[in-house]
Amino acid sequence: MAGIDETRPFVAVGIAVLTVSDTRKPDNDRSGDTLAERITQAGHRLAARDIATDDAEAIRAVVKKWVTDEKVDVVITTGGTGFTGRDITPEALEPLFDKRMDGFSEVFHRISFDKIGTSTIQSRATAGLIGTTFVFVLPGSPGACRDAWDGILKAQLDYRHMPCNFVEIMPRLDEHLKRGAGASA
Repeated sequence: MAGIDETRPFVAVGIAVLTVSDTRKPDNDRSGDTLAERITQAGHRLAARDIATDDAEAIRAVVKKWVTDEKVDVVITTGGTGFTGRDITPEALEPLFDKRMDGFSEVFHRISFDKIGTSTIQSRATAGLIGTTFVFVLPGSPGACRDAWDGILKAQLDYRHMPCNFVEIMPRLDEHLKRGAGASA
């Protein structure tokens, strides 16, 4: 049965939040605020926070910097997952994924469907792994950020969550790099 194993210690991870928007500023970034609040309330470290315009190179520059930062274990973006011309966050980040996490989108849409019905199909939420950093691409509404955090990320980023979680596999994410290095040595 899924749940928290209180015999295991809580392990805080570093999470960076990127809001993708042409209009948001620090004083009106409600989605970024929602994520930052939930991250710190859960006991994790808000490792970084920024806002980038709906520009693929701007988005990639921030995420590329964060995935090489040892203090950042997880990147969560909010915004740019719709269908308008400026919504390009999935296009900006999916080519960087070493591994896709298709199940994230599927579970996100199931949770979202229960709240907003068929309107969930207007989101292209996605996730993947870049190097050893988990990257989650969320819609830009505070409600979608709450749904993703409360319904998926809070549990999967808690080492105590059983039967499995992302935190317990983090030390093994670079196994393919180690194997590759060992094979050529």
